[in-house]
Amino acid sequence: MRLIPLAASLVAVALSSVLVLAGAPEAGAEEVRDIAPTGSLRVAIAVGPAASAFWTTRDPATAKPRGVTVELAKAAAGKLRVPLQLVEYLSSDEIAAASSKDAWDISFIPAEARREQFVDHGPAYVTYTSSYLVRAGSDIGSVADIDRAGIRVGCIEGTSTSRTVAKALNHATVTKFAKAEAAAELIGNGQLDALAMGTRAVEGLSRRLPGTRVLKELIQSTGVVVVVPKGRAEAKAWAAHFLQDSKADGTVRRALDSAGFDHEEVAP
Repeated sequence: MRLIPLAASLVAVALSSVLVLAGAPEAGAEEVRDIAPTGSLRVAIAVGPAASAFWTTRDPATAKPRGVTVELAKAAAGKLRVPLQLVEYLSSDEIAAASSKDAWDISFIPAEARREQFVDHGPAYVTYTSSYLVRAGSDIGSVADIDRAGIRVGCIEGTSTSRTVAKALNHATVTKFAKAEAAAELIGNGQLDALAMGTRAVEGLSRRLPGTRVLKELIQSTGVVVVVPKGRAEAKAWAAHFLQDSKADGTVRRALDSAGFDHEEVAP
């Protein structure tokens, strides 16, 4: 006789669970509207000639962007259960500058204080360093050797690295390139003496350009952080939780490994 009340109790618990689950999509939908108001998660990425924990490159077969930030973008859209829309830019500054134009919802860029007027920073997922690549046959052996009259230095316009280089060099000629591909082509044929970019990116270029070398000294070091357009508090909180969870559950580790950066450490 006691089985009947017990069965009834189990049915009641099951029904209440169904009702709770039925209410979850409503809350989720509201959260999604705050984070991805167009119905798709628009993730801003920078596309360049060589990959890093920040820069993406194009797949030779499909011409679509691929890399660490693309994998994180897929994971973020998957968490929200919405379609992913990648929004491509030429630099991290372009991404920051477009934040007021309702062009993207979330991005991952190197942290820099001046960008905080455009975007709200979340936590970092990896440390990002930049270095010099020097041309084949160059006598440059250290960073100190670069700041000489007649030395031609390239960097990518709209990057924190370009600003650091411009401030540091007083005698070398510094040229800022809108497209990283153009700078890579010039150092490859010897028309630039040095190129300043992310360390992993110039290491990748060095493997493709015989005779070029990456200097051991760093130009600068910062963290690659998750960002959202300024003033979107709900999106900022969600993005921060997403990235912290992604570090804890191995998503960031897998994104780095799949892009060939198994030696990079996930930021604590």
